[in-house]
Amino acid sequence: MTVHLRDVVSFLDSTFEVDRFKDYAPNGLQVEGAPEIDTIVTAVSVSVAVIERAVELGADLIVVHHGLIWGGGIPRVVGPVAQRLKLLLAHGISLAAYHLPMDKHARLGNNVGLCDALGLGLQREAFGEVKGTLLGLAGAWSAPVTRAEAIARVGAAVGPSSGAPRTGAAPHFVFPHGPDVVRKVGVCSGAASDLLEAAAAAGCDVYVTGELAERAAELARELQITLIAAGHAATEVFGPQRVADELRMRFPSLGVHYVPVHNPL
Repeated sequence: MTVHLRDVVSFLDSTFEVDRFKDYAPNGLQVEGAPEIDTIVTAVSVSVAVIERAVELGADLIVVHHGLIWGGGIPRVVGPVAQRLKLLLAHGISLAAYHLPMDKHARLGNNVGLCDALGLGLQREAFGEVKGTLLGLAGAWSAPVTRAEAIARVGAAVGPSSGAPRTGAAPHFVFPHGPDVVRKVGVCSGAASDLLEAAAAAGCDVYVTGELAERAAELARELQITLIAAGHAATEVFGPQRVADELRMRFPSLGVHYVPVHNPL
């Protein structure tokens, strides 16, 4: 049995409380396709590979963290944007995107998922303002660990973004400038190295994010905090995976598939 597109999007908009957020991109429906939904695909980012997989699965809606429209909108429909739009429209596939709301959500979000993957305790505090929202989360393990053990736990918890088995490999970049004993860990998925100072101010000994700005390395040294970059995509698989699970429960008549795409960045 199909479900109307507006009902699915309305559920997602309400769940993610999109009206609460100022963002870098429009949240919610970005491309409108067929009015009836039978199959949904979720993914970290929209791409030709994701759209082609959605076509193979017979999907009518793609829900992603990183959508097609950013900033002031689409200035020109050329190149990759044209190719993606052409595929979506040709197959009647709608696209919905949730950026900061999917990072922030207390149950479905990337950051709570990252904390859970790391095994941090449930007593967590928000820190780090992004466009008026405290986006980062800080927590602790049940007992302090060494800095080396903390780094190893990140490597074991944050696997390849492709969804392949975790190898326990060291994170992409580690700047081990924090104390030898780790009592508090801050996280914020994606490209959030600009929350490093906020993490230090919150008393974190380690800060885990996905992708780094050039200035972050020396800033970590000056702040005496260990900075770990585990991959932008790899730290943001949690939201799309949890959204897929949520949609399966809310709309049991629909087929829902999380589509992993290898991205080492």
